[in-house]
Amino acid sequence: MSNQTMPGAPSGPRSYLDHAASSPMRPSATEALLRGSHVVGNPAALHGSGRAARALLEDAREQLAEAVGAHPSEVVFTSGGSEADSIALTAGSRRPGRRGVVVGATEHPAVATARLRLPSTDVLPCDRDGHPDLDALAERVGASTALVSVMSVNNETGTHIDLAPVVEQAHAVGAWAHSDAVQALGHVPVDFADSGLDLMSLSAHKVGGPVGIGALVARREVELGTYGLGGGQERDVRSGTQPVALAAAFAAAAKQAAEELEVESARLAGLRDGLVERVRATITGAWVNGGERTSPAIVNITFDGTRADDVLMLLDQAGVDCSTGAACRAGVHQPSEVLLAMGRSLDTALASVRFSFGPSTTAERVGSLASLLPGVVSRARTAYVAGEGER
Repeated sequence: MSNQTMPGAPSGPRSYLDHAASSPMRPSATEALLRGSHVVGNPAALHGSGRAARALLEDAREQLAEAVGAHPSEVVFTSGGSEADSIALTAGSRRPGRRGVVVGATEHPAVATARLRLPSTDVLPCDRDGHPDLDALAERVGASTALVSVMSVNNETGTHIDLAPVVEQAHAVGAWAHSDAVQALGHVPVDFADSGLDLMSLSAHKVGGPVGIGALVARREVELGTYGLGGGQERDVRSGTQPVALAAAFAAAAKQAAEELEVESARLAGLRDGLVERVRATITGAWVNGGERTSPAIVNITFDGTRADDVLMLLDQAGVDCSTGAACRAGVHQPSEVLLAMGRSLDTALASVRFSFGPSTTAERVGSLASLLPGVVSRARTAYVAGEGER
């Protein structure tokens, strides 16, 4: 591929359209992080400084709980969404008399790899839009099922899943219901109490908080057991000195996201719809994945006759940051396992790009992307044809 700058490339700052990977910190979170970093004392200590740190930590717990419709005692701080998923699935697999775990076919790797590491794991298939097959779920759950895990919003396609029937079927056989809600927070309504879920995973840096902290929200009657060795912090689940400043910053970001949800979701939906409309009008052989019920912050598009890594490289040269949404191992682009699970072909799974939006995304930047894409896709298709001819 040529290294020349794409015509029409945006000038000035890069267009960051990869918020589903990590979203820039909100000013409110940065301020909370700086304030918290000046608090001296271990929150487990009994002296005055320790009590001050503990007070800030518990304020953060209360603030986060309020933002997601939970009780403060149900919030267990973790190092991120992946660890929250790991704790939830590990706890489920240890339930007395129950070992079976059922996970959705389109889960984040933190859940998907459970099928390789837990003793008894079954995969729940989905339809072409990524919604779980409820008939198949009924066949897979029973008296030995410990936990059913289905994500709320898919991290690659943005598919927004109705969890109510999943929770109902899990509870009907006495299983716990868990959801990775990392991509839901700040983009679709999140209410733990109303959801019926037993466990829910969250991550700060996907909602404008800092990297390095997340939470597992767990109903008070759920016995999680100990995850790792240490002093028994965080409901005797996750030991280690709690990161007070990170917790405060996470809570500040979640609070702002919850307060602005209605307005911001409508704004992002407008940007997403506008991009989809422009793509459909200007590029033949372009398909939007995820169905009608999706997060307003994610749009996943297949460009037939391309390699997604070529599209990404050309957009990168033009100053646009986006993602394939698929795993990269040893620098080699792998086909999206999510799209394969949704019934797409290998070529389609290798030709799909994810654009994801957040508070810093503007109409100007999305418009610039829409203007760039026809030329980018045309060049990527030329490169694809040339590459096929060289085989």
